[in-house]
Amino acid sequence: MSDDGNPALHVGASSTFTKTVSESDVYLYAGITGDFSPNHIDEQYMRGGRYGRRIAHGTLLVGFMSAASARLYLGRTVSLGYDRIRFPSPVFFGDTITTEYRIREIDAAKRRVYADVTCRNERGETVAAAVNVRTFVD
Repeated sequence: MSDDGNPALHVGASSTFTKTVSESDVYLYAGITGDFSPNHIDEQYMRGGRYGRRIAHGTLLVGFMSAASARLYLGRTVSLGYDRIRFPSPVFFGDTITTEYRIREIDAAKRRVYADVTCRNERGETVAAAVNVRTFVD
């Protein structure tokens, strides 16, 4: 599959996506998904907890993962999902998140591409990690 004339499709190929998470991002995401948990929209409620302030939805970061993959041409592939998703640290409003998408394996027999995906904040803390599995559909 890496012989299809696509120079981006090789183990180690990578792309990044960087975004500062704003209050409006979180509120728009809450509106789209219906997830109005007080963790994300109630500052007073969150002041009483461990984080001391509101946090972004972890699943918002999965969107960042998808954005990073879209910046790397992988041929005619679709995502089968994200394995081993973790959100080890919170994302606060105003944090700048850099998502790195790096191909770790190409399985020609199964027609699959596996990539390690990591989101880090401006302090270098990992705030999300997963393995993306893609399949060829041509």
